Amino acid sequence: MISVRQAREIILKNIFPVKENELIKIESALGRVCVSDLKSKENIPPFNNSAMDGFAVRAEDVKGSRGENPKILEVVGSLAAGYTTGKTIRPGEAIRIMTGAPLPKGADSVVMVEDTELVHSKKNEMVEILKAVKKGENVRYAGEDVEKGEVVIKKGSILKSGHIGMLASLGFGRVKVFRKPKVAILATGDELVQIKQKLTPGKIRNSNSYSLYAQVLKAGALPILLGIARDNKKAIEDKIRQGLSADVLIVCGGVSVGDYDFVKDVLKDMGTQMKFWRVAMKPGKPLVFGLMRKVPVFGLPGNPVSGMVSFEQFARPALLKMSGAGDIFRFRLPATAGDDFEKKKGLRYFLRVVLKNKEGRLYAFLTGPQGSGILKSMVLANGIMELPEDMEVIRAGETAEVTYLE
Repeated sequence: MISVRQAREIILKNIFPVKENELIKIESALGRVCVSDLKSKENIPPFNNSAMDGFAVRAEDVKGSRGENPKILEVVGSLAAGYTTGKTIRPGEAIRIMTGAPLPKGADSVVMVEDTELVHSKKNEMVEILKAVKKGENVRYAGEDVEKGEVVIKKGSILKSGHIGMLASLGFGRVKVFRKPKVAILATGDELVQIKQKLTPGKIRNSNSYSLYAQVLKAGALPILLGIARDNKKAIEDKIRQGLSADVLIVCGGVSVGDYDFVKDVLKDMGTQMKFWRVAMKPGKPLVFGLMRKVPVFGLPGNPVSGMVSFEQFARPALLKMSGAGDIFRFRLPATAGDDFEKKKGLRYFLRVVLKNKEGRLYAFLTGPQGSGILKSMVLANGIMELPEDMEVIRAGETAEVTYLE
C-alpha cells in the first residue's frame, strides 16, 4: 500500500499531453486549453480615452478650483464614444466628453460631470469646474490594459470568460486549443441496473457511471459510457477492449478483495503494466493504476463516494495534464474545523465538508456521516478536508487544509 503522494506522482509520471490540437471559434473555447502563448499585436486601449462622462480639460486651467471659487471654461465641443474631433483644446477651453471617447489634443485630464455645472451665456456655453483634477486624472492611457507585444494568455491556460473577452479585444475570432482527451467509463457489478429499470431485491441503480461522467466533463475531457459489465471475467474483458480506443479508461468497482472482484485480475491477464494497487487513504483505498497498450487505466472502488474522491485526487489532475493544462490542481486553503473527528492513523482521510464564512473566518463543517456509500455527502459538500496520515483526531477549532470544490 502506497501513500497518496506516491500514487499521484506515479500517475502523473505516466501521463502525457495529447499531441493533437484544433482551431476553434472563441464562442466554443470556454474551458479549453490554449496551445501556445498569445501576444497582443496592438495596445489596449489603442488610444488615450476618457474613463468618465465629463469634460476634457487642461489640468493647469482648473488648478485650485472648488465649489465656492470655481474656474469657468468655455465649452468648445462635444465628443461621444466612437468618434474623434479635430479640435485642440486651448487655455480656458473644455470639451464635453463621454466615457471611452478619445482624449482631444491639448487635454490631459477629465473632470467628472458630477463636479461641474453648466452656465449658459448669450454667446457661448460655459462650464464651472467645482473640483480641481490632477494631470492624467480620469484618463485611460493607450496600452494601460495591454501593451503591444505583451503575452496576454499563456500556453496551458484553461480559458475562462475573461480570456474569451481578451481574445475578442485582440481581434482573435478563433483560438488554437488542445484536443479533449476521450475517457471511457465502465461500471461493474451484478447488483447494478440502468437508471430507468425497476429496482428488485438486491439491485441498485448505476450512479457511478454518471457521477464520473460529470467529473470527466468538468475536467475538460470527453466521457464515453461503456455501460455495465457483469461480475464475470469474459464480460469485463469484452467491455475493457471496447474502452481501449479512448485515451483513458476508468473502471469503477471490482478492484477490492471480494470473491467477485475480478477487475484487477482481468487487467493483469490482458497485459496491463500494473503500477500500483491500494492507496493509504479513506475513502478510496482499493485503487488500481496501470498502462494497457499505453492507455492509462484507473480501477476505482465501487462505493459512490470512494469513486468520486479517488477521481478527484488522481484522475482529475491526470486528465488536466493530458489536456495540456498548466495548472492541474484545485485551490487549497486553510479552514477551521467545525466538528470533532477521530480517524485511523496511517491513512489520509478526505472528509466532505461545507465551507462557511463566519465573521471573516472560514469554517469547515462535516456534511454528516462520512461513510463511503453516502452519496449525499458529495451533494452537500463544497469542500474536501484532508487529514494527514499521522493524525488521529481533529478537534473543532483546529486548522486543516481544505480543497475547494467549485
